[in-house]
Amino acid sequence: MTDSFPWEVVDPILERALEEDLGTGDVTTDSIISADRTGTGRILARSEGVVAGLPVFYRVFRMLDPNVEIRETAQDGFRAAAGDALGSVSGSVRTLLKGERTALNFLQRLSGIATRTDTFVRAVEGTGCAILDTRKTTPTLRCLEKYAVRIGGGRNHRYGLFDMALIKNNHADAAGGVSTAIERCLHVLRQKGLGLKVEVEARNLEEVLEAVRFPVDRILLDNMSSAALQEAVALINGRMETEASGGILLENARETAETGVNFISVGGLTHSAPAMDISFRITVGGAG
Repeated sequence: MTDSFPWEVVDPILERALEEDLGTGDVTTDSIISADRTGTGRILARSEGVVAGLPVFYRVFRMLDPNVEIRETAQDGFRAAAGDALGSVSGSVRTLLKGERTALNFLQRLSGIATRTDTFVRAVEGTGCAILDTRKTTPTLRCLEKYAVRIGGGRNHRYGLFDMALIKNNHADAAGGVSTAIERCLHVLRQKGLGLKVEVEARNLEEVLEAVRFPVDRILLDNMSSAALQEAVALINGRMETEASGGILLENARETAETGVNFISVGGLTHSAPAMDISFRITVGGAG
């Protein structure tokens, strides 16, 4: 298992998830299964996909019982085929049944995100364009979902509102224009000594021309056609990074990448990725 997980952040998420499911106790399991019954649960891929979240899956069971035995057959990033064994957990059958759904919810969700990301990454392969996520994540699960994007070969955009300045159209409109918004933002960042990157959203070529007058780090080209993206990239001419966003689907991702943009951001990596089909088959008294 990886040692790179920020467990101090993840553990409270897992604890809340277990509390949500278990409540005052698993009435079905405790009434049917004797406390001394042991067994093994095998994790099986039931569809193709990129696996992400196995350390989280195992952590759920370790929280319920530190004495469970874990056998790792695959690692995060493994490209699974239907029927592949991914690992197993052995111990009290009560523990296996109580942790099953919570553990699978995390593993299926994160693997779905990794798989969705992988399809976009492969679609733009060879263009030099990177696939980014967005802040369109499940509330409180952002650290896990952004991890899954990385496992799928994508890159993370800013984590939140605090680690990068992104001047969007609502900021510009409220400030009275793109130039005014940029000037104010750069002034305050310099004043406070904040060495944060600054990105500016441009809805058209006129706003691109405004933004390139300032020492910003990246321009987000929002909902532009391929022709407009090509023209914007030519206008920017390498002075800052370029990012395409809005209306980008798997079907047009490569065409978008071939316009020369450095990044494509896709909210659908996290907000609408289908869960990967993964099962947990429990055998009483069985070995992993």
